[in-house]
Amino acid sequence: MKKYFNFPLFLLVTAFVFVWSCNNNDDENLPRFPEGSTESVNLWVQDSMRRYYYWADQMPAKPDYRLPVKDFFKSLLSSQDRFSFAVNTQDPSSYPRSVRNMYGFDYAVMQLANGNVVTAIKLVLKNSPAFNSGLERGMMITKINGKTITAANAEELTSSIKDQTVIELTVGNWKNGAVTDEKNIQVYYGYSLEQPVESKIFKKNGKKTGYLYIYDFPDGITPVLSQKFAAFKAAGVQELILDLRYNYGGSVSSAAALCALIPAGISASSSFITYKGNKNGGEVKRTFAQQITYDPNALDFNTLRANALGLNKVYILTSNSTASASEIVINNLKPYMQVIQIGDVTLGKDMAGFIVEDKRKPKKISWQLHPVIYKVFNANGEGEYSNGIMPQIAAGEYASLPLLPLGDPDETLVSSALGSIYSKSAGKDALDKSIKILFQSDTPSAAIGK
Repeated sequence: MKKYFNFPLFLLVTAFVFVWSCNNNDDENLPRFPEGSTESVNLWVQDSMRRYYYWADQMPAKPDYRLPVKDFFKSLLSSQDRFSFAVNTQDPSSYPRSVRNMYGFDYAVMQLANGNVVTAIKLVLKNSPAFNSGLERGMMITKINGKTITAANAEELTSSIKDQTVIELTVGNWKNGAVTDEKNIQVYYGYSLEQPVESKIFKKNGKKTGYLYIYDFPDGITPVLSQKFAAFKAAGVQELILDLRYNYGGSVSSAAALCALIPAGISASSSFITYKGNKNGGEVKRTFAQQITYDPNALDFNTLRANALGLNKVYILTSNSTASASEIVINNLKPYMQVIQIGDVTLGKDMAGFIVEDKRKPKKISWQLHPVIYKVFNANGEGEYSNGIMPQIAAGEYASLPLLPLGDPDETLVSSALGSIYSKSAGKDALDKSIKILFQSDTPSAAIGK
């Protein structure tokens, strides 16, 4: 088994990249400490946060500079903040840890109507340690390192996965209400490669529907998105399903590029987003064209629009793992078209940030800050969805086991969207309330150590 040794990082939505060389002594009211001391690093952290942090006015006036840096950073955070974090670039152990970014898969532990507890693998990243070990979406985990998963130990046992570098899973297939064909699989901690954008076209009653699964929004994705939409347009696609159920976010510029490819009636000067920061950051408004250009590798707005579908309606599949830039897609398309959201309420990350780090040469501070800096709003000034964005059609992907491959027309969320498009089931919930979710591995706020 090939082992991977890399340290993936769960990033905040990136409004744009910013780096800063800070002078600790530019505020006469701040104390002074010997360079290189923990106190001096904490002073840099405090000064950085005072300048950029969205809730800077809530920071304590007299923090304890003697605390370890990570603890000091947390002591500055607002009780409303689930997402800001700090890492020491010279210490891999300081980076966020989650099952997804360590092994490349996610799972859900649930209690069925008959009381049985089952653990379903719901996501396996392509070219990840989990994928290379043979894990597949739809498999059921019965044991972790030889211990059977129960309602009593589900959270503790499954959470322990991220504290190890190799795990043994007993997995099987779900058939006729039971797990069969069990086998043991070892998965090593490692690195997952960039995920492909997956697409397909459904056709029924002469109408073609495009389906697009987007795992995240890295910079540089716009050429791929443009190609996918060019193929949809050439095929005569009339409806669109965006699958963002596992999309934590990424670059706002990439999200803006996706949005530019969908609705009718927008131009380069159409308003896309408003960022609202603290008293130092103020308010920043950007059009579609402006936001897209913050990705240096992006196609320009007019090039993208040549492949746009020009729709008046879009269907977006969501879960509580839909966060940040993917929530911006949902909220910021609403001023320009009808958005029909299907699935579960989103995470509620109505904010954006950029990296703050020491760029002096030579660098004197190895810590890197990822604070919340802005709240985000759409062209109509609508935002404030920290409790998540509610779907118009509630649907749970666990309503039918085993979980089918993403993009399968019979998979629960896809089926619900297709039902809304092609049949009289439009607008009907598809949620099995008898299934109780005990624990899920992929909560983004947990992934960043908050």
